[in-house]
Amino acid sequence: MEIKTVILRYMKMRLLHPFQTSVGTEIDKDFILVEVKSEKGISGYGESVASIVPLFHEETVQTNWHMLQDYLIPALFKASIQHPDDVSKAFTHFRGNYNAKAAIEGAVWDLYAKEQNLPLATALGGTKKQIEVGVSIGIQESEAKLLQKIEGFLDAGFKRIKVKVMPGWDLDILRAVRRQFPDIQLMADANCAYSLKDIDHLRHFDEFGLTMIEQPLDHGDIIDHAQLQAQIETPICLDESIHSAEDARKAIELGSCKIINLKIGRVGGLTESKKIHDLCQQYQIPIWCGGMLEAGVGRAHNIAITSLPNFSLPGDTAPSAHYWDEDIILPEVTMHDGLIEVPTTPGIGFDLNWDKVEECMVHSRVFHRG
Repeated sequence: MEIKTVILRYMKMRLLHPFQTSVGTEIDKDFILVEVKSEKGISGYGESVASIVPLFHEETVQTNWHMLQDYLIPALFKASIQHPDDVSKAFTHFRGNYNAKAAIEGAVWDLYAKEQNLPLATALGGTKKQIEVGVSIGIQESEAKLLQKIEGFLDAGFKRIKVKVMPGWDLDILRAVRRQFPDIQLMADANCAYSLKDIDHLRHFDEFGLTMIEQPLDHGDIIDHAQLQAQIETPICLDESIHSAEDARKAIELGSCKIINLKIGRVGGLTESKKIHDLCQQYQIPIWCGGMLEAGVGRAHNIAITSLPNFSLPGDTAPSAHYWDEDIILPEVTMHDGLIEVPTTPGIGFDLNWDKVEECMVHSRVFHRG
């Protein structure tokens, strides 16, 4: 592949509903839409997932723009890219900055799949024609509001319900959910809200038959999670702790988790995502694809990676209408009976809705090779 041009577009989209977790509330989604163009005139698209404030992790949209503009794009232009796997190799000497790396690497994967006339899912080794869809529900203003939302999502066909929890919004809430919905696939996401001092409290989560509790302890930890997992029955799922296949290997071998949440942006791209998938398959650790409030391009990448065989639990790739009044892709991502069809056309399988892109674009910059 001869990549001739990269275009960065700074985007701002208003979420349909504010999304609250234990670390903060998002009303707007700021992100970078990355376009890479080959000398053949074909374009591939990727999307950053960092927020404007470094709450989930240390990256922000502004640091992503800086890394892309000043380091990653120049490195990409200097490299010989025969396959998308070569992108991560070209970025190896830059520490961290996983979101920024993933955004441009994802665009190269889309371009590669289009040049090979393959769906992105097929290029990645995906085997599924459909993926199961779960939904993530932020912290609500009341128990009644949460139960109402869950009922609506179940009626819509979602296969799994994830509720955000934190101290003061956990046991009573989960008890109420289980009382009204005793048989649903239910998980709790703590976003690092607890510590080992809370072990006695966290043991009570075993009462609810949860599919998993996601990232209960510190964002960088795998040691304390191993101690916690040994003392609770509920499977721990690691999210923020996993940035690479090496992180996953260490966590699995230490017994820190029984499930892993894969987020493409968090691990630096699709190439590393594939490595983590293959490792988890080897260790028989279930894996699923988490969400970062992606717009349509990022959502399309999530669908593609979830088509790999060891993604055995419903992910957070909800349809476009769950988050946006209008998405930046055509057609929008839709769900039927809790399932999303994996696109069969080349690349991500969606076109850009350029009217919406122009409406939401704050500014842009074009970079040319040489």
